Amino acid sequence: MTKKERPDNRKLDEIRPMKMKAGVIKRADGSAQVEFGLTKVVAAVYGPRQIHPRHQEDATKSVLRCRYNMLPFSVSDRKRQGYDRRSTELAKVITEALEPALFLEEFPKTAIDVDMEIVQADAGTRAAAINAASLAIADAGIPMRDLVTSVAAGRANKELLLDMTKEEEDAEDAVDVPMAMMPRTGKITLLQMDGIVTPQDTEKIICLAEVGCKKIYEAQKKALLEKYGS
Repeated sequence: MTKKERPDNRKLDEIRPMKMKAGVIKRADGSAQVEFGLTKVVAAVYGPRQIHPRHQEDATKSVLRCRYNMLPFSVSDRKRQGYDRRSTELAKVITEALEPALFLEEFPKTAIDVDMEIVQADAGTRAAAINAASLAIADAGIPMRDLVTSVAAGRANKELLLDMTKEEEDAEDAVDVPMAMMPRTGKITLLQMDGIVTPQDTEKIICLAEVGCKKIYEAQKKALLEKYGS
């Protein structure tokens, strides 16, 4: 698999060049910036804090509220400003991917707000946002069972690929499988699929994504060590 190369000269199982930094926004309780190739995301975390409006309060746990937004200039065709249906759907997906990693029951009657801004998009924004949000939550000092890591694998031009670009996602036979997991335990917290693929290839794609997540996990830990390590 690794002998073949893609248009950007990556191997089939290679992630785009990654950059991760924790603590990029001073006024947030926790924050992070994550880049995968041309895709760039900034995440900020506020809380646990008093929840508004109060009717959203949960007496048994904290409420995780994620917001996902693509800035108008993040794509080549200028996006309409503000949240849309896709933003709402992805925010829900990201919330569900992150919740299993958090000890929400330790902070009843509060909210943890996670804001994710897509500064530049070239596919994989959902995965990049999850990685940035997870890193920002850890930066905020909120107790976690493990970091959540995410990457998309799939198929394009008859090849199984890791971390596809927009060009690869637009291929006629494209299949996109975003996945998130807690690498220490191997628990998968997000698994979606866009496209049609055989059960055999599905298994191979998931294995490919798992390997990618473990590489991202090391980059996340390195970013935290760069800020907090002695």
